[in-house]
Amino acid sequence: MKSLGTIKKTIKDHVNKTDKGKWHMKLTPEQRIELHGFNNLTKSLSFNMYDICYTRTKEEREAYLEYIDEQYNADRLTKILKQVTEIIGAHVLNVAKQDYVPQGASVTILVSEGPVVEVPNGVYDESPGPLKDNVVMQLDKSHITVHTYPEFHPDEGISTFRADIDVSTCGEISPLKALNYLIRSFDTDIMAIDYRVRGFTRDKHGHKLFIDHDISSIQNYIPEDVTDMFDMIDVNVYQENIFHTKCKLKEFDINNYLFGYTKDELSPEELEEITERLLTEMDEIFYGKNINKGKIG
Repeated sequence: MKSLGTIKKTIKDHVNKTDKGKWHMKLTPEQRIELHGFNNLTKSLSFNMYDICYTRTKEEREAYLEYIDEQYNADRLTKILKQVTEIIGAHVLNVAKQDYVPQGASVTILVSEGPVVEVPNGVYDESPGPLKDNVVMQLDKSHITVHTYPEFHPDEGISTFRADIDVSTCGEISPLKALNYLIRSFDTDIMAIDYRVRGFTRDKHGHKLFIDHDISSIQNYIPEDVTDMFDMIDVNVYQENIFHTKCKLKEFDINNYLFGYTKDELSPEELEEITERLLTEMDEIFYGKNINKGKIG
């Protein structure tokens, strides 16, 4: 039998039974539960980001894809993921990376438990994680992956770049602590973020514990200066420990979506048409459905 931290109260104070018979653990940063064995919970974070660009011609589209391939190649993605491993306190066991032809890249990192230097007080806080400082916490075997998907509309008008990052950990630490750094590592117009706690661990009496920290929203792990920039929607299934947040930039400056020129070079008619197409593309991704032209929102 192993112990996680100091027992501050009896198991009765921490465990509540739901109507479905599941046992859930409510903790504060000062409280710990004595477990039977080690923490078996699996916590998975999926971070999907989208960058939108208007490309008028084939040459512009090819130039945009070349820019994306250079900006988010396998080597740079590996550096980002290695920083994530430091934030969550892991050791890199193996790195597999690949740049694809004609475009796109993938990186997979297998990580193992890192040495426990100290147990920080903020493990269970709903707060943004660090950006550069190392946070060393207990972590069992885990993995981190990223895949990129450059894509364009058949008529060569809209080009979209998507990156999917998955961070899966076992034990106490939540991968949500890496979310702040991930958001700042990519230029993004739309974000879709999923977090789920799977499996269970047991207290010393054998009761199943299906989550080991309080969480009300993924938004609580995103800094205020970032949340102020986005419209956000939560779709959460609390009883199943499933959390989903969608984000779309509030402000729209068309110059940020033109590749190699500015809106001053467009006629009023072109400006109106391109603006409508870009906003429709963003709304379709955000709401997850096709929208008829002229029915944006």
